[in-house]
Amino acid sequence: MKSSMILTSPSLLTTTHSPARCGIVLAGGDGKPFIDRLRGDGLPKQYMNFIGSRSMLEHTFQRAEKLISADHLFTVVNQDHLRFPDVRRQLSSRPARNVVVQPENKETGPGLLLPLIHLIKRYPDSTVVVFPSDHFIDEADLFMAHVELALRAVERDPSVLILLGMEPSGAEPEYGYILPGQRVESLLASGVREVSTFIEKPKPPSVRTLILKGALWNTMVMVFKADMLRDLVRRTAPTLYGFFDRIAEAVGTGGETDVVEEVYRQLEPVNFSQGLLVPLSLRLPSPLLVLPVRGVHWSDWGSERRIMSVLEKIGASATTELNSKISPAVG
Repeated sequence: MKSSMILTSPSLLTTTHSPARCGIVLAGGDGKPFIDRLRGDGLPKQYMNFIGSRSMLEHTFQRAEKLISADHLFTVVNQDHLRFPDVRRQLSSRPARNVVVQPENKETGPGLLLPLIHLIKRYPDSTVVVFPSDHFIDEADLFMAHVELALRAVERDPSVLILLGMEPSGAEPEYGYILPGQRVESLLASGVREVSTFIEKPKPPSVRTLILKGALWNTMVMVFKADMLRDLVRRTAPTLYGFFDRIAEAVGTGGETDVVEEVYRQLEPVNFSQGLLVPLSLRLPSPLLVLPVRGVHWSDWGSERRIMSVLEKIGASATTELNSKISPAVG
């Protein structure tokens, strides 16, 4: 598999009529030190089986495909991930043309935009859902029912980007928070609200105050029209847009790999929340809306503490689970 290329023949990148809905699965995260301490081989956590027989990535696919067909679900991974047999096995079940390989992890901004370019090339008019692959979500059906509400709202008003905001179950300073504003009258049935304030990783003393004001956790699950997000990036982050516009011109050509690798060498890491969502939230009017989600147990498994906490809450011994589920396969 070559870096930076969608895993297919360039001839398959021809633009076609778009289906109604597509998805992007973000699987470009790197390994974490606490996981490497237990496994010792650097496999990123999204490819591991913590609970049950599926990895976090496979659980994400299963959730996403409640609403989006596999053929319309794009996944971004890193070139380095492909050295792991577990990764190659899990990706082998996906449509090869929908797996996009980036040369390296440059954070969630590039990690979202690279597959978006390929998606727009084939399905330019689609409505898109973004699914991070390292989240634990219980009550998957209820969660995806909220995603369906957000999809319907964006299909009704293509000018907005809707974030799913989770009702907090505790004071977590490492999450992004969204303070909801007024209900949106034109989309009243969906329950979406304006974004009053977007706070990325607030200082610990202010977290409880935010929660008391009704702030929600930002899940980074978001819904938007593909061309609308591309235009927002153009207006909000023109330098970043310029890099990916170069890639867009090269997609499907013989020089695609070289262009992507050159762009990634020049790119600085860009966090999508900090680099794009926060500036967008300051615009008047802002295109950002939030859909509150209640009754769902959600956790971003970015730390050992959060993984242990969830395993203990669901009745599993954290030590036993971590030793038995994430140890490298033998043979």
